[in-house]
Amino acid sequence: MPLKLPSDLPAFDVLSREGVMVMAEKQAEHQDIRPLRIGLLNLMPKKIATETQFARLIGASPLQIELTLIRMSEHETKTTSAEHMESFYHPFREVKDWKFDGLIITGAPIEHLPFEDVTYWEELTQIFDWTQTNVHSTFGVCWGGMAMINYFHGVQKHILDHKAFGCFRHTNLDPASPYLRGFSDEFVIPVSRWTEMRQPEIDAANGLRTLLGSDEVGPCLVEDPKRRALYIFNHFEYDSGTLKEEYDRDVANGTAINVPRNYYPGDDPSKKPQNRWRSHAHLLYGNWISELYLTTPFDMAEIGSKSTDLRG
Repeated sequence: MPLKLPSDLPAFDVLSREGVMVMAEKQAEHQDIRPLRIGLLNLMPKKIATETQFARLIGASPLQIELTLIRMSEHETKTTSAEHMESFYHPFREVKDWKFDGLIITGAPIEHLPFEDVTYWEELTQIFDWTQTNVHSTFGVCWGGMAMINYFHGVQKHILDHKAFGCFRHTNLDPASPYLRGFSDEFVIPVSRWTEMRQPEIDAANGLRTLLGSDEVGPCLVEDPKRRALYIFNHFEYDSGTLKEEYDRDVANGTAINVPRNYYPGDDPSKKPQNRWRSHAHLLYGNWISELYLTTPFDMAEIGSKSTDLRG
């Protein structure tokens, strides 16, 4: 079944052309079923690109999903038009009384800052607490996942001496996890970050389970059953050309940057990059949505009011 989106959102036409099932809001209103409500708290500067990437993944589900775009209440973006933000985004203060089956919190290009120095950190921690009463399952991505695991468990991020940049081989550490149904034993995931989380510190935290990891770039996907959350530190949602755009931008700006590893054929940036993660990206987000469907209360008012822990 389709993803419910405003028909004038740029992602609607993009995904329609790609064959992703999308449905205009008016058409969805005539279907006598409850869609899953998923929020996207978009902290990335390129809002449209990011919202399209995540909409592509959750729109592949056979369930009807209502996607709500959320922004920080006071922080204003300088890289996306005010008209777009006004038309499609809700500041958090407008949705704080709503209930959501799922919430995705994106990364943000602020890795170099201590968490407490981020201008919107206070409101973000309020959102983290809010997820425990108003969201059935939360998916923190890259910096968003690092921020959540730090806030709830005190796990620190560590600055790398060089950027982890490219497509790195990862291992399936928990094949029995419902989030990893259909996963291969090994696969590649795009990575683009200047920080890392360390496995011994995750192991020392209470109740966390690492599901995916890499010998080269460390833990990737961590489950936090008590908080009904997943934390992923890498970028399954990336388009085929996202790493290329980052690399070309840094080269054009004269910023020292290594060629993204295992991304271009022969590591030659003059060649077209290869996408070797798309199928596993769809598997992961499809599995997450399946767990939402199987475990979320039908009556959304019950979200947060009784035990609705995910399986395991």
